[in-house]
Amino acid sequence: MKKIIFSLLVIATAASSCKKECTNTMTYKTYEPVYMSYETLRASVKTTGPQTLKNTGKIYTKGNFLFVNEIDKGIHVIDNSNPAAPIVISFIEIPGCVDMAVSGNTLYADSYIDLVSIDISNPLSARETGRTQNALPNRLVTGGLYADPQQGVAIAWKEVEKTEKYGEDCNGSPYYGGPVFMEGDMVVSAVSSQGGAFSNTVVPKTASGTGTGGSMARFTITAGYLYVVDHASLKTFSISGSSASQISTTNLGWSIETIFPYRDKLFIGSQSGMFIYSIASPSSPSLLGSYSHVSACDPVVVDDKYAYVTLRSGTPCQGFNNQLDVVDISNPSAPTLKTSYSMTNPHGLGVDQNTLFLCDGSDGLKVFDKSDVMKISDNKIAAFNNIQATDVIPLNNTLMLIGTDGLYQYDYTDVKNIRLLSKISVQH
Repeated sequence: MKKIIFSLLVIATAASSCKKECTNTMTYKTYEPVYMSYETLRASVKTTGPQTLKNTGKIYTKGNFLFVNEIDKGIHVIDNSNPAAPIVISFIEIPGCVDMAVSGNTLYADSYIDLVSIDISNPLSARETGRTQNALPNRLVTGGLYADPQQGVAIAWKEVEKTEKYGEDCNGSPYYGGPVFMEGDMVVSAVSSQGGAFSNTVVPKTASGTGTGGSMARFTITAGYLYVVDHASLKTFSISGSSASQISTTNLGWSIETIFPYRDKLFIGSQSGMFIYSIASPSSPSLLGSYSHVSACDPVVVDDKYAYVTLRSGTPCQGFNNQLDVVDISNPSAPTLKTSYSMTNPHGLGVDQNTLFLCDGSDGLKVFDKSDVMKISDNKIAAFNNIQATDVIPLNNTLMLIGTDGLYQYDYTDVKNIRLLSKISVQH
């Protein structure tokens, strides 16, 4: 009996020794979250003096005001009473903000995972009036990386170097538990802010009604409700009070990107297609139909009969198509592709009657007569190729355009003689 015990000890020792000899180390780079506490997040909304535009995102207009997002930092408020001489009057600090919409005197914006309501009746002293906590949990989905919600909200990802053991046991079986390797770069917004005194300009008050967003928006207000899309769902909020109250969530799939309202419908763009939802019953959106396309980024705008969809390649879209699709939506239950046009790298777009404005990346702004949708490329009216155009809002003969180098405004009263009215430069 003692011999048997001795033999087992020898075998165990040999196995332990063998495993040690077969173990190697590997050094690799990965990403770890940088956290902000919930207490800090929920006490950070405030209004400061005007700031320089640096890392701009989406645009929104309401009455005499333009709102320009500073990615993950907040919103620039611009007095646009005279589009030829716009004045940046204040900055609303909102950590984690990339989207916004306005109804009456209330601005709704995301703050990482929260939805905040902000009174802008006096844009020089905007103040938070409500907050729906954890309303947007999917706001932080980033390439499959994991952040621990118990530690706070992840506001950035830092690159770190780690060393771990890996190898095979003596029988040649793989040794699992090694590192997961990360490839490519993470994009992290890091924008400093500058102080400044409030403007002495006489600022008009905001008014009733809702505003207008661009084609890249994830927020929209229509039919008395706020509709928000995240990466996988459509959320409906009641906004009758000073804060928003979520009343429904509709699962959409994955890779959802944009939302555009038109009459009693919502047109939702994803990386794989477009969804059409009826809001005839505004509190309960219902699917009418869908249109599928190859994987690509997908802003959408609509007129009476057609949806205009831009597809573009590049991160995070990972597609290879750069084109404008015209989709017949006369039967919203069965939308069909009418025609497609090749583009360079199209982003946002807008329509006003027979005019189509299209941001084509490094090719700048392109303007087309779309009265014959089968001949759009043959009917180019104008091109402004000296800008990196991102999104547009055409409204009342004034085109508001955001690009990587600035906020542009054009007068298109005569579409054959479009005139630059003003530019507020972005500081890099």
